[in-house]
Formats: sequence, C-alpha cells, structure tokens
Amino acid sequence: MRSQKPEHAVVTLLGQCFTTPKCQSFHNSSRTVQGYRTSAQTQRQHVNAQRRGYQTHTEGLNISSSTLSNGYPSKSPVARFQPHQPKHAKQQNKSSPSHAIQNNDATGIAVLGGGITGLATAHYLAKELPNAKITIFEGSERMGGWLRSQRYDVNGGKILFEQGPRTLRPSATASGFTTLELIQDLKLENQLLIATKDSDAARNRFIYYPDHLVKMPSPGKHMLNMASIFQVAWSLRVEPVFQGLVYGICTWPFRAPRPKDLQDESVGSFLERNLGGPNVGDNMVSAVLHGIYAGDIQRLSIKSLMPKIWYLEGLPESVRNGRVMRGGALMEYRDAKLHNEIFQKIQPSLTRFLSSASVYTFKDGIGTLSGTLEKSLRGNPNVEFKLNSQIKSLEYDNKDDAVKITTASNLPNSGGKYKKVISTISGRNLSTLTSEALPSLASIYSVTVMVVNLYYTNPDILPQRGFGYLIPRSISLDQNPERALGVVFDSDAIKGQDTVPGTKVTVMLGGHWWDSFDSYPDQDEGTAMAMAVLKRHLGVHDEPALVKVALQKDCIPQYTVGHDARMKKAHSELMVAFKGKVAVAGNSYAGVGLNDCIKSAREVVMGFKEDDDLTGLEQFTVPRHWVDTVPSPINS
Repeated sequence: MRSQKPEHAVVTLLGQCFTTPKCQSFHNSSRTVQGYRTSAQTQRQHVNAQRRGYQTHTEGLNISSSTLSNGYPSKSPVARFQPHQPKHAKQQNKSSPSHAIQNNDATGIAVLGGGITGLATAHYLAKELPNAKITIFEGSERMGGWLRSQRYDVNGGKILFEQGPRTLRPSATASGFTTLELIQDLKLENQLLIATKDSDAARNRFIYYPDHLVKMPSPGKHMLNMASIFQVAWSLRVEPVFQGLVYGICTWPFRAPRPKDLQDESVGSFLERNLGGPNVGDNMVSAVLHGIYAGDIQRLSIKSLMPKIWYLEGLPESVRNGRVMRGGALMEYRDAKLHNEIFQKIQPSLTRFLSSASVYTFKDGIGTLSGTLEKSLRGNPNVEFKLNSQIKSLEYDNKDDAVKITTASNLPNSGGKYKKVISTISGRNLSTLTSEALPSLASIYSVTVMVVNLYYTNPDILPQRGFGYLIPRSISLDQNPERALGVVFDSDAIKGQDTVPGTKVTVMLGGHWWDSFDSYPDQDEGTAMAMAVLKRHLGVHDEPALVKVALQKDCIPQYTVGHDARMKKAHSELMVAFKGKVAVAGNSYAGVGLNDCIKSAREVVMGFKEDDDLTGLEQFTVPRHWVDTVPSPINS
C-alpha cells in the first residue's frame, strides 16, 4: 500500500473539489505528451535561477511563450509543443565534468546505501558514465534495503512473503514511467504479474470504521452501471465514515480563501479548513495516509504530500474555474519534460500489457527489481560493493576538492576519497556523519512499522475479497489497541506467486502511533498482536500455518509541515559543507514510494552529467511551475 500516491482512492474524491475528472485512455497511436502550457516568465525564472538552483533545459522541445502570468494562466492562446529530435546527436564535451570523472581512475564516485535508490543510482551511473569507478557502501550484510521478498516451503509447496513494498501502480506520472524504463533496461518484462482493473483487489478497497469494513468508492468502468452508482450513493448516505464528505464538497466553493501569508499547513488542517470539519480527514484521509506514510495527518505537510491540490487552492477563483473547465491534467514542468522524454522509450507492448493493470509486481516478488540490479552491477568490473561498511564520517577535503569517507572498519581501503558522493541513506543518518553541518536534514524523522506476514491453509477465512483495509486515526482504542495501520489481503492483491492454496495476509502495526516508544514488541508479541487484529476485525480464529515478523525501524520518512522550506535550506547547507560534491537521493526528500526513489536516482545522475557540483535538492530552490498536459497515460 505504501507504493501508492496520496491522490489515490479516497483522496481522489477530495481532488474533485479542485479538479474535474477527465476520462483518459491509452492511445497506441500517440507516443507523445501534448498540450504543455508554459510561459516566457517561467522560462526567465529558470534561466535566472542562481547557479546552484534547478536548471531547466529545453533541448528537444518546441515551446512558445505566453500562457502563464505570475504563475497563472493568462488570456493568451494556449501554447502547445511537440518533441523533436535534435539534428545532431549530443557529443560528449571532453572538458565536461562527467568526462573528467570518467577518466580519473584515482577519484571515482561513492554511493552510500545499497537499497533500491542506491542500486538504481549505481545503475544509471554505470549506464551514463561507463568509464566511471563506482563504489557502493552498504552498512548491512545484504543489498536491497526495504525490498525483501522471501519464499518459504509449506505443505509441499512454496509461498511468497513481502516484508516491504509489494506492488507498484502503473501510473502515467514521470516516476511511473521511470520505473518502466528501468524494467526495460533490466529486461524484466516477462517477469511481470498484474492485478487487473476488474479484479477483486482493484474493485474492493476498504476502510475499517467504526467497527466494520466499509468499501470505498473507486473509479473505473465497473462504476458506470446504475447498480454500482446506487450502491455508492447508498453508502454515502448510511455509512458514518462518509459523514461530512458530501456537505464539505458542496460547500467548499463558498469558503474563505487561503490566508495569503500561509506557507504550509498539515493535511488535517487543510481538510478541516476546506471541508468545514475534521470528519473527512480523521475518518478517511488519515486511513489512506496510514497506508502510504504510516504518518499523522495532523503533522504531515499538505504542500509536500499533495502539491497539486495545494497549488490549485491558491489560484484565484476565476482562474481555477477556468482551468477546471478546460480539463486536462496538471503536471510539474520538470516532470512533464521527464515524462515526455521517457514515454517515447517505453515499448508499446509493455504499455499495452500494463494498461489493464491496477497494480503490478513480479513473479518472484518486488525484490526481483533490487536483485536484478545487484546482479547486473556485480557483472560490471567498474563497480565495487562494500558490504558491512558502516560509515563513520564524511569530510570535505579542500586540498583535493574531494570527499573523504571514513568507515568504522579498521581494514585497509575501507574508506577513501571520492570526487563525488551520492547519498541514498536517510537524511537524518547522513546528518549524523557530517559534524552537525546539515541541521535541516537532521530534522527529518522516520516512523517504524512492524510487518507481520501470516499464511493460513484455509483459502476462505476472510469475510471479504479485495486488496485489504486501512484503519483511520479516529478508531477508538478498544477497537485498535494494537495500533494497527491496516491489513493487506495478499492472496487477492496479487495472484500467481504461490504454489499452494490458502490465505495470505499482512498486518501493518505502529507507524506514528509508536513514535514515543523506547522499545518495540518482539516477534512473539507482534504475532499475537496481528492475530488479535484479525480476530477482532475479520473474525479470523484459525491458527496460521506460518508467521514471519519484521520490524522495519525508521523505514518511512515523514514530510512534516515546512518540509519544502527545510529542504531548500538543506541544499544550501550541503553546498557550504561539501561544495557540491555530496548529492542526495531517496525517500527522505521528494517522495517515499518506490517509483519516486527510482526517479530520484535517475534525476541526480542525469543532473550530475550536466554539472558535477549539485546536491540533488535543486528542485526545492525555485518555485514549482505547473503546466496543463494532455497525456497518453497507462492508467486514467
């Protein structure tokens, strides 16, 4: 569930306050993104950004100037542009930073962290800078980070448990297509498994409130028949979980505009201010965010989690209504460019296959992605792996204009000096290695989640078929004393990974509810807590045939109020402390999902090719610029 975007499911209903849904289908004949609207002023802001700011490059795009004024659409004609191939392929400049790195064997590139972001970063470095010497430092004995897919023998067959992320959404976003590009690079297309849009997992997603499962309305073709429409209408009327939703949406246009001096606020505050009360946030959206961030709706930043909704609310009413009437979709300019670049590289057969998918994974689990990346990199003589290498400190060496890495090991060559370091470890952990030089990164805290996988031999013990259910913050302590976040019905979520019948479920415990804990439940306690949740909520009394418990400490960073502003400061702190020689990527900064992590790895490497003095946080140094697009997505 954590791989999904906040705008998904119930939050999509909230989005209807600000946007009109437009049915979009995948067109095999259209291989470009059309209809970007941008402006001369937007371009000037990018061009004049400070040297270390985010740079926008428009090679390959025909852009006309004139549709935004002060960030808002003007009365000028809509500008549309199509991609075109440059007349001559771009040649490597021998004086460019990337060339210098490639040909200096004594000073290579260090990647901190061997999770999915670190592996993807090394992959893109090896692909884009084939002569570069790359060293991956990983503090544990294994690569892959939070991606952990494991098979177990049971009853003469095998079952697959996921102890981290389990599925991906084939979204039409830039991050979604970045993952598809990586899948193509690794030739994993024939390993894909999907849950179709008409499957139980796609049609049935639940929230537990106040003492039973409530099916959430979900968009799709199955919603077009009268019976489904009536069912939704009836649920909105009789189910307490929906209290305040219809009233809030209907009365939203008449509410006071956002205070001009308000720079950010919590998701909970935003919803209460716009919908006239706390019910929608506490009963529904908090459940969705439990499934993605395991976080507290009263602390998480609306500006960082749902930037599009924040942007739309800040528009003047007449401008906002005009945008809604035009239809289309909003996308950040930088993402629109990336989307446009990658979309053309994806094979039509892959997008056709995924066009019917609600979610997808791999036959051997999501760990296939990290495992294949590791295997590919181990076959590259320019890539070195250093496992069990706990980093003790990072220091800038002014004499060599390099970064010195010191590890806890006393072994020779355990650390070293590097011309570039790309950190994919958590922002807070990175801050502890730098003599308090990065206080803004130290402010990023993460929550701990206990993942309990259970297998039952009985295939029919669940009262409902579907993807699973999430638990909102408003559930009373007597209904959720374990502080569970939600339950995934793995047997329905993805079929085809197991060779024996039965029921698999995953119970997620903790998150922000455990922030004040000094210690955590052990495996036996975690098992008992998960079984108690299933018994109370679903009436499951059977004894599981197999249980595996994993405590994922500090696994999901929390983008609390003011996150964007802190990341802007962190960019400056990195520049001062390391002169652009340390860059960051990963889930601490601009997205916690798997797609977001892969996208951040790609972006930092591509940025490094253009200028080796960067931090990876340049996007936070300039305002977001939004463009209207008419994409050809995989999923509407």
